[in-house]
This record gives sequence, structure tokens and C-alpha cells, in this order.
Amino acid sequence: MGESAKKLHTEELTANELKVYDRKRKDQLKIMGLPLVWFAVFLTITLVTLYTGNLPTGMIGSLLVMVVLGEALGWIGDRLPIIKSYLGGGAIVAIFGSAYMVYAGLLPESVITGVDEFMTTGGFLDFYIAALITGSILGMNSKVLVKIGVRYFVPIFGAVIGAMVIAGIVGFLIGFSVQDAVLVIALPILGGGMGAGAIPMAQVYSEFLGNPPSYYISILVPALALGNVFAIVFASLLNSLGNKMPSLSGNGQLIPGFKIEEKQSSFDISKMGIGLLAALLFFALGHLLGAFIPLHPYALMIMLVALVKILDLIPETVVEGASQWYQFVAKTWTLALLFGIGVAFTDLDSVLAALSLQYILLVAGVVFGAVLGAALLGRLVGFYPIESAISAGLCMANMGGTGDVAVLSAAKRMQLMPFAQIASRLGGALILLLAGLIIPLLV
Repeated sequence: MGESAKKLHTEELTANELKVYDRKRKDQLKIMGLPLVWFAVFLTITLVTLYTGNLPTGMIGSLLVMVVLGEALGWIGDRLPIIKSYLGGGAIVAIFGSAYMVYAGLLPESVITGVDEFMTTGGFLDFYIAALITGSILGMNSKVLVKIGVRYFVPIFGAVIGAMVIAGIVGFLIGFSVQDAVLVIALPILGGGMGAGAIPMAQVYSEFLGNPPSYYISILVPALALGNVFAIVFASLLNSLGNKMPSLSGNGQLIPGFKIEEKQSSFDISKMGIGLLAALLFFALGHLLGAFIPLHPYALMIMLVALVKILDLIPETVVEGASQWYQFVAKTWTLALLFGIGVAFTDLDSVLAALSLQYILLVAGVVFGAVLGAALLGRLVGFYPIESAISAGLCMANMGGTGDVAVLSAAKRMQLMPFAQIASRLGGALILLLAGLIIPLLV
């Protein structure tokens, strides 16, 4: 190549690099796809209505606050040097930023109540998870879905064994008894959150140990809260590890060949409507079956969606619609949901009350044990260690459905939601069973 040709080639490369840089710079100056100036206008209007007491009540006001403030906190978190690389980035800032706003009294009580009701009795969390479960399972390769089958319970058992063993070892080293390390710390963290874990577990403890359930709930809640924090942090660290060691990660695939099938069809509003309807219908069917089968409705919903996918009972239009609806919900409302999780489900008082060095080491040991056990046994049955550790390990160690969203968001692997729900729901039922068996042996 002659000198003039080399010079021309270099100039072309430089021009292309400048274009790429300019495009990235412009993207960084957008929030939720909006130019920064326009988002600032939306944020200002939201804050004015919020602090003048003129925010609409119900779904409109709550969703407005959650979307706008969630996106703002997420944008900040994704640009904070250490937080974006090691602590979950926008996901953890959206959760704990909103939790701090509640803790510090920065949100009016009416807004806190409205968001809390919208997340819980209003069903926004269920609405979100139903979309992710339906869309992600229907988008799977059905042959590989059959291959995964009961093998997924192997890393779940690995998480339980790993967490209990590490809890016992760390507890012994720092002066905790094995009884306290396992019963007070490890089992509550692995128990599937508050509603499916801590509350029924407190009933079991009360039956065997004699104190009222409220006494045990006050002990279990700090372990759950701090365990959830560590689960989110570990999720971000595992994502970074996967980037540095690609052989350990499937980039969201649980096993080689398993992935969400990327549909090439363009987005269709009518198909998205069908996907919305499918998500609502399968969620309702899960509750219907739950009236007769003693399993959590989420678990029944997962089984039902997987069954119709394996048997190929769903028209392609519904499959595409569910996949498109899932992508819209995950793209548009994840940070809003994380903001709501911080307001409604993250009690900073409980987290701060548990911040003794011994307690922190023990909780970190439990979460690390769940990660290690799930990764090792997952590898034995052909799963990628990082995906196995995230879905079967960390989603056993977080606070149920809310924790699943936070963990998968921090790990950038939202497509693992169906498996996260299996770990949270069926895994939580397993922990209750183990608690009933272990307590008489340890007391």
C-alpha cells in the first residue's frame, strides 16, 4: 500500500472512530431514549407535582414517580465508576437510592403509601414477573427446555448445601454456634423472601421453640435484608467475572444451545396486546391451579407455560406477542420496578441494625456458599457455572420475586427469570421442609 493510500485509510479509520465516539457520546446524553434536556423537563414537572401535593393518586401518580425517578437513579448508577463495575450499577442505585429517600424522609408519606400499594395490592410486581416468565419461556428452544428438566434442582440443592456448610464454618470461626448460624442466618436467607419464607418459617420456629412468631420475624428480617444486598452485589461481580472468563459464562444461556430465540419479525402493537393477554391468562391459571395444588402460583404458572411450549400448543402469533411484550416490559419498566422495590420492600433500618462485623461476615458467607454450591453442582450437570450460580444460587439467597428482579438486573441476565422463580418458589418450599426437619436435631 502506497503512502497516499495508507494516509487515506488512516483518515477513514479516524473518521469512523469519531462517528462511533460521537454516537456513544450522544447516547450517554440520553435517559430512557430522551435527550437529557427533555428528560430534565419531565423530571422537573414530576418533582413539582410530587412536592406540591398535586401528584395524581393511584396507578398514574405512582407509575410516573417510579419511572422518572427510577430512570434518573439508574442513569446515575450506570455512570458511577466503582458502583457501575462492582456493585450493580443502576440497579443497586435505583433500589437503595429510593430506600434512602424513604429512610431520610425525602419522599412524602402519601407517595410512599401510593407506591407501596401499587407494588403490593396493586399487583405491579406480579404484572411485571408474569410478562417475563411467559415471554421468556415461550421464547425458549423447546427441545433444550426438556433437556434442562429436573437437572435444575441439582444446583438448587448445591446452593442449600454450600450455604449451610459455609455458614457453619464461618460461624465457628467468629464465635457463632452452628445452631444460630444455620437457623437464624442461613435458612431465612434461603427461604424465598418474606411472604413465602420468613413468615411461614417464623410459624415453624414458634411451633418448635415456643416464642411467638413476631419474635422470630424480628430476628429473621435483618438476615433477609442484608442477604438480599449481598446477592445483588455478588450478581454484579459474577457478571464482571463472566466478561473476564468467557468459558464460565453463557451470557444468559443456562446450558450450551439454550437461549431466548430472537424473533426477526418487527414489533407489532397488536401482537404485543396478545402477549399481554397471554401473560395475564397464564398468571390467572397459576392462581386457579393453586386453589387445588399446594404449590406457589408462580411455580404452577412456570410449569404450565413450559408444558404448553414443549407440547407446541401455542400459535406462533401468541409466542411472538409474548416475546415482544416481555421485551417491552423489561426495557421500559425494570428501573421503575427497582425504584418501587426500594420504597416498598427495602427497609434500611433493618439493614443498618444488622451491620456488625460478625453478622456481615456470616451473611456474606451464606451467600457465597450458595453461589459456590450452585456453580459447582451446576457444572456437574452441564450448566454454565455463572448462570447456575446466579439463578439457582443468588435467587435462593435473595428476597423472592423482588430480589430476583434486582439480582438478574444487576447481573444483566433478565432472561433467566423463569429459573430464578423456580429457585425462589420451589426452593423456598424446600427450605421450609428442611427447617421442619433440622430444628428438632439442632435444639
